[in-house]
Amino acid sequence: MKHLLHVLLSFLVTTVALAQGDNTHVAPISLHPENPHYFLFHDRGLALVGSGEHYGAVLNGDFDYAKYLATLEAEGMNYTRLFGGSYVEVPGKSFGILRNDLAPASGRFVAPWARSETAGYAGGGNKFDLEKWNPEYFARLHGFLAEAERRKIVVEITLFSSQYAEAQWAMSPFNRANNVNHTDAIDWRKVNTLENGNVLAHQEKYVRKLVREANRSPNVIFEIANEPWSDRPVLANVVNPYLFAGRDQYPNSVDLPDDLSMTWQTRVAEWITSEESKLPNRHLIAQNCCNFVYPMRQTIPGVSVVNFHYAYPEAAVLNYGLGKPLSYDETGFLGREDEKYARQAWNFMLSGGGVFDNLDYSFSVGDEDGKDHEANGPGGGSPELRRRLRILSDFLRDLPLVEMAPDFDTVQQAGGVVTHMLSSHAGEYAMYVDGDGPAEIRLKLPPGKYSGSWVDAITGERKDVGGFNHPGGEKILKTPAFRNGIAARISRK
Repeated sequence: MKHLLHVLLSFLVTTVALAQGDNTHVAPISLHPENPHYFLFHDRGLALVGSGEHYGAVLNGDFDYAKYLATLEAEGMNYTRLFGGSYVEVPGKSFGILRNDLAPASGRFVAPWARSETAGYAGGGNKFDLEKWNPEYFARLHGFLAEAERRKIVVEITLFSSQYAEAQWAMSPFNRANNVNHTDAIDWRKVNTLENGNVLAHQEKYVRKLVREANRSPNVIFEIANEPWSDRPVLANVVNPYLFAGRDQYPNSVDLPDDLSMTWQTRVAEWITSEESKLPNRHLIAQNCCNFVYPMRQTIPGVSVVNFHYAYPEAAVLNYGLGKPLSYDETGFLGREDEKYARQAWNFMLSGGGVFDNLDYSFSVGDEDGKDHEANGPGGGSPELRRRLRILSDFLRDLPLVEMAPDFDTVQQAGGVVTHMLSSHAGEYAMYVDGDGPAEIRLKLPPGKYSGSWVDAITGERKDVGGFNHPGGEKILKTPAFRNGIAARISRK
């Protein structure tokens, strides 16, 4: 009875959401034709800022996604990630997350595949039949996407993920112990390669099915795989070469996926583009490249969005020449303090980034309004953090963003603080000052009449920069007192 009620509820939510917002006339989110580092959606250029749940909003049958999406909209977020259902985690164990949306309670995993009549799934309930689709899952997926679109929230659907360890692989529907389809027994490190036996055919059916089901939704970006380097890492660099111990290990290593992974990811991208070639709409494809920072040599054919995790601002700077949106697609392993994540967001976005997304552990089952205040994993998240991120989001929204690009020339010196700046040829300047002030910033500006305002990154309070006529050349700009960051917008008339 409880299962039936959940199916009916999902159907009703889907019906209402679709009735409230017909998506047929809305063009899918795309790269902005005037500046492909940003997006065009609902006829306006924009960047994406989010702080969201741990990606299980659809596959976790106990999660109230309508309440979650309403919270995101109310708090000014316009982006969220969603795992498609090919990967789940272990309740209370995976990555130290205690109340993990991506680890449904026993029997509450709503997968894309129907349950069989055979008991024995490791996560509770019957095994899966990979030849049959699950109507409850797709009702939830359609409802989630329609509700998100009604609220103008962009959804990145992550199709696959690394397994990380045997514990997660033991929960996978593709594991032969969890299905009735006799999938081949393979090592978890080969799941996301072309050497995965008959699992590959089931992966292709799954991708094509999700692509078809999501085609009507204009607010979708497909990500090929989450952290694909984790199962098959190739050391590319280190963050700090001066460490005496752990120099080549996470969290100091910059790892890339190996050739087997890259070949498989290329195949997945081909499945997406091939399936959409037969459908009305085309959606952007994202490639998750690496942690921290790396100058990408090239992206997979068909990829339009370049994702980094736990990124430094240099990830945006070094890859700006790719001419694609650069996404700080996940952070959330720096403890519970809000300021760390807010500063990451400002630094990355004012370096030319197009997306920032925080892994927000204050969202959990029963707390879909993001008010779970108890410790819940390696990171934080809170209404307060989202309030601070909204200050950033509003700041970006007010800019002529598609006219702007990273500026490395205007700031000549900034003693005791770190600056990142965007500017336009028309004389618009947006600067983030990271650190504590007051500080003196030496600028080199062309002649003109200037005005502007300071924006406190914590409070959102605005103060006038003070209008000034400038003959050209050096200009000393004195900041107000601030802590943990302040932003400025300066305009030349």
